[in-house]
Amino acid sequence: MSTITSTSLGNGNGAYATDIVVKDMDLTVSNYVKDRTPVTNMAMSKKRKINSTLHIWPNDYFRQPGLNAKLEGASVDSTTAASNTRSNLGNYSQIFTTVIGATGTARAVEQAGGDPQAYQEVKQLTEIMFDVELQMVRADGASIKYAGQAGTQPSGSTTVNSGRRFGSLFSFAGTRSGNDADGVSVLNLATSDSNDVTSGIDTNTPFNGTLANAGLGYFSFTASASGVTLQQFSPYLYKQLVTTAEQRFNAKITNMVVPTSMRTHISDTIPTSRSINRFNPADKGDTIGTYEGDFNYTYQIDDDWIMDQTGSDNTSVLFLNPDVVQWGSLRELGPNNEVFSNADASLDQYIMEGTLIVRNPAGVAVLAAISPTGASVTGPRPSSQVKRYLA
Repeated sequence: MSTITSTSLGNGNGAYATDIVVKDMDLTVSNYVKDRTPVTNMAMSKKRKINSTLHIWPNDYFRQPGLNAKLEGASVDSTTAASNTRSNLGNYSQIFTTVIGATGTARAVEQAGGDPQAYQEVKQLTEIMFDVELQMVRADGASIKYAGQAGTQPSGSTTVNSGRRFGSLFSFAGTRSGNDADGVSVLNLATSDSNDVTSGIDTNTPFNGTLANAGLGYFSFTASASGVTLQQFSPYLYKQLVTTAEQRFNAKITNMVVPTSMRTHISDTIPTSRSINRFNPADKGDTIGTYEGDFNYTYQIDDDWIMDQTGSDNTSVLFLNPDVVQWGSLRELGPNNEVFSNADASLDQYIMEGTLIVRNPAGVAVLAAISPTGASVTGPRPSSQVKRYLA
């Protein structure tokens, strides 16, 4: 007789006939990534309830200033009365789903680590948030709000889409800066679906309040441009775009959302400006680099690895005022109670439906044509390339 040891029992990797050790498997989802969806976190921190698949909200804009001098004792002129029209913006709701399935036998047998379906629920619910984030930062033609169903192909897209998609941040960016090769071409609104109308060349005018103009649209360069010249990031460009965003709208930009591939480049470039001071992130109590510039407030850089994925744009930088970005919830994330067991299999579907709301487009800006290997920046971009829409 001899003492029983772990060797005689097996180590969990041996043949089933001789290895009788119960496998020690930890099914806990350890890769928590709550900070890896920065835009979604900003929006959902100000979540609001919506009641339709097309949510509409007013967009405040002000008329251009003019000469306003009246004669003493002048009568009221009804023709000068301001109309009660308003400019509306809107966005469609999008349905996000994930399905978890397991056979009855798979759930009945005792498994190392516990119930695999419970593990998949935690994992896939996290992955849904990645899908939401991708739609938030998409820069393709279909990211302009799309109400399509039944597999129709939206304008500007090379793929068939079978469901509604909400317009991304690029669709509502009220302030934009591009960098074309000739340096003078104006910006244009990208081709959109049939429910949106492009405005031709930039007219810098507000929308007329009709739902045909309920989205802004991602910008592109006109046909006269011979291409796009990539540039390195520079405090020149940051200050130029932020100043444009603040004019007349009081939409202070406090966050930069950058592709992870450009985080180091942008973070290391900012301190080269004598008027922008870099702070030690540890002193701020977080892991995000914060900076203080000549706009008298502190701002931070959030890197977004999803901006480096297919469908997004890893040569653009988003500038945000988080106060204007909201999540409109039509259906909260939860199980679809109408899905039931399929024969001897358990089938669970989780659904979330909602949309992106941008209360003030001036609080969203996009800086295009940025690359760590691009040309060095020695001055601001031409004024024709820095535009504010909905003036």
